[in-house]
Amino acid sequence: MRGLLIIIILLTLLGCKNDNSDQTVDLVDIPKFMGDWYVISILPNPIEKKAVNSIESYKLNEKGGIDITYAFYKGSPDGKKKVMHPKATIYNEETNSEWRVQFLWPLKLPYLIIWLDEEYETTVIGVPNKKYAWVMSRTPEIEAEKYGQILARMTELGYDVDKLKLIPQKWE
Repeated sequence: MRGLLIIIILLTLLGCKNDNSDQTVDLVDIPKFMGDWYVISILPNPIEKKAVNSIESYKLNEKGGIDITYAFYKGSPDGKKKVMHPKATIYNEETNSEWRVQFLWPLKLPYLIIWLDEEYETTVIGVPNKKYAWVMSRTPEIEAEKYGQILARMTELGYDVDKLKLIPQKWE
């Protein structure tokens, strides 16, 4: 598992560039962004291929960083639960829309907030090489019209939305 994560990290780093401001939203109110986000769809990496009931949670820590908890079930809501606890730092403090996320020391991956509605109800996280993305919502579903707007923006930015995989959200 650790080796696979290192490969993903290295592949992601190959697509990094220094200035990602052309891809990110103009401004993120960090306290408002904190909390739980249901993962609606993804451009998947190998770890998330069979993910179900994915939730990403953000919490400001006392050092000014962001503690992340990413949890999902493998294959079904009754499958094995996987939980990751990466840490994030805000890389672009002018906009707060570009972070660096650390899964394994010393590597920090670029994390771009490329969509965020005014109500902070839906967001999309991407990476500079556009191979991975996470469409997220405060609720387990997104309205079709809003999802269409998100897909249009992702396409405009160069993401292959035909490869997006819906994440089942089956809560009882």
